[in-house]
Amino acid sequence: MSSGKCPIMHGSSTETGKSNTDWWPKSLNLDILHQHDVKTNPLDPSFNYQEAVKSLDFDALKKDLIALMKDSQSWWPADWGHYGGLMIRMTWHAAGSYRIADGRGGAGNGNLRFAPLNSWPDNTNLDKARRLLWPIKKKYGHKLSWADLIAYAGTMAYESMGLNTYGFAFGREDIWHPERDTYWGSEKEWLAPTGSEGNRYSGERDLENPLAAVMMGLIYVNPEGVDGEPDPLKTAKDIRVTFERMAMNDEETVALTAGGHTVGKCHGNGDAALLGAEPEGAELEDQGFGWLNKTKRGIGRDTVTSGIEGAWTSNPTQWDNGYFEMLLNHEWQLSKSPAGAWQWEPVDIKEQDKPVDVEDSSKRYNPIMTDADMAMREDPEYRKISERFYNDPAYFSQVFARAWFKLTHRDMGPKARYIGPDVPKEDLIWQDPVPAGNTSYDVKEVSAKIAVSGLSIGEMVATAWDSARTFRNSDKRGGANGARIRLAPQKDWQGNEPERLAKVLAIYQEIASATGASIADVIVLAGNLGIETAAKAAGVNVSVPFSPGRGDATDEMTDETSFEVLEPLHDGYRNWQKKDYVVSPEEMLLDRTQLMGLTAHEMTVLIGGMRVLGANYGGSQHGVFTDQVGVLSNDFFVNLTNMNYSWNPKGENLYEICDRASGEAKWTATRVDLVFGSNSILRAYAEVYAQDDSKEKFVKDFVNAWSKVMNADRFDVA
Repeated sequence: MSSGKCPIMHGSSTETGKSNTDWWPKSLNLDILHQHDVKTNPLDPSFNYQEAVKSLDFDALKKDLIALMKDSQSWWPADWGHYGGLMIRMTWHAAGSYRIADGRGGAGNGNLRFAPLNSWPDNTNLDKARRLLWPIKKKYGHKLSWADLIAYAGTMAYESMGLNTYGFAFGREDIWHPERDTYWGSEKEWLAPTGSEGNRYSGERDLENPLAAVMMGLIYVNPEGVDGEPDPLKTAKDIRVTFERMAMNDEETVALTAGGHTVGKCHGNGDAALLGAEPEGAELEDQGFGWLNKTKRGIGRDTVTSGIEGAWTSNPTQWDNGYFEMLLNHEWQLSKSPAGAWQWEPVDIKEQDKPVDVEDSSKRYNPIMTDADMAMREDPEYRKISERFYNDPAYFSQVFARAWFKLTHRDMGPKARYIGPDVPKEDLIWQDPVPAGNTSYDVKEVSAKIAVSGLSIGEMVATAWDSARTFRNSDKRGGANGARIRLAPQKDWQGNEPERLAKVLAIYQEIASATGASIADVIVLAGNLGIETAAKAAGVNVSVPFSPGRGDATDEMTDETSFEVLEPLHDGYRNWQKKDYVVSPEEMLLDRTQLMGLTAHEMTVLIGGMRVLGANYGGSQHGVFTDQVGVLSNDFFVNLTNMNYSWNPKGENLYEICDRASGEAKWTATRVDLVFGSNSILRAYAEVYAQDDSKEKFVKDFVNAWSKVMNADRFDVA
């Protein structure tokens, strides 16, 4: 070995050479389907957090957190001796990354501990908040997840400062590895302005879906103004889009902005250029701390975070109506902070109305407003709401408490997942409530009626699939429970084939009425029956697991607008997409698969089974590599891997499978079909199911994957 060569493998592909995706950028990367593999989880395989947290001493935890708020530490002293503002910002920035388009982000899994969120510029110094919480996490151990603790700390901070909070639910389970599936934007630099490489805007100012924040590294909008140029009306437009994509209306937006800025302060009393690297880029000896000032004092009054400097209210550690009193009762002018950031300061203010210094109460400084705060004053609609809150402080507190609860729980899914003594009794429409279903009906009687209904296997399977495929593991929304496929907007979605769906649902309604079963249960039971029948035709007797008890949601329980984002625009499992997209069909298949919580081999077996069951959209024959449709055989994989056939392009997303000897076209296929033969990993899975000894394994694996999809939203059962 040459003495100049290092004998060990280094950690990154840039040190060891190009990665596979560097060498072959068109290759389908399946990593997002296995990013939270059990190998990353240090807890015992039998550990169940939802059960463990039920034994948590909730009262003791609450007392410990409230005590922590005033337990100032010298290594990161609390502003005015109270950590409330810091803890609220941490909770807010964890929860505020949620966006409705794909349900990703949010505080539901403790992802703030990992890159990129732990090192976003907008999250500067939140590493200090998490480190302050470590003694509490250490004390309660496995009974308290980081995800729950991060979400709970802000709520307890508000309680400690006088807010009557709406409630809190535990049950968030930690991840142990950075999320690779969440798309945060294509910019090549932090805080890149509009017009830079990878810009997330098009048209006049149309924000790319599914993004909610205005630029890479921010949670919401730029506090200094659009691209750092103050203009409250322009900022108001950004705020409205961003908060709508977080599932918030105008009233909730004003409440959250005001409530978040009623306490705490911004930090910009120093030179931002003196700050060290963010946590992921910091030195080994920094032990996960980032943004350290190693040349000057960088704590207390000299802290630099956003670069803006000052508090919003006269009493920054007290829940009151001071925000609106300050915002609406003064004129404001632009100024620069010591760190050089744009901020607004009052033209004239009494000395006693100024907030005191965080370390010396004998000193007072001007309060400040960000450009986002000024939007609450200058935008006509936001102004109306601000004035109403100003004139009715009790109403403001109530709206904020409920909006804060929504912010910190929106990604938790249905109320059945909520744990703890402070779970509100009220059912909120954004929780997608579903009534309890009947469990005492005769399942065999229902199955018998389905069997003689005249429906084909394809119709039964496709309807069950369409009902269940809306489930998103990201925010636990959607799924078969509730049978919302029969309600607006789902009954009219193109991907659900409304005409076929109406025919099938009419039959299911009659069966449900005659037997006492919910329509939701009938939908799933019919799909299961179709699979059992198809498996029997293939020579395999199998019973698909079924648990009764799904309920039927009503229109009154359904926020129609909020469900619009769940509409499928593509579904590789049924070989359909609404139109051509820039993203390839196989990449869209991966995205849907990851959202549904499926693995690569589960995806593979489901595709093969759905094709031979005749469940394609509109009865399409693409990918149906079998002469015995309706039989749950492994023919899809057998014929896909058969070298007696050739695969010939006939269009952008259309291929013919031809007999090599005769040249005769045998079948047609799409990219989603053929990727299981072209991608080396997927082909390895396909070959497993194509083997002569895998006919029974294929059926059993298909049933397991199918059942996982059908029951993904059954949080009401163990």
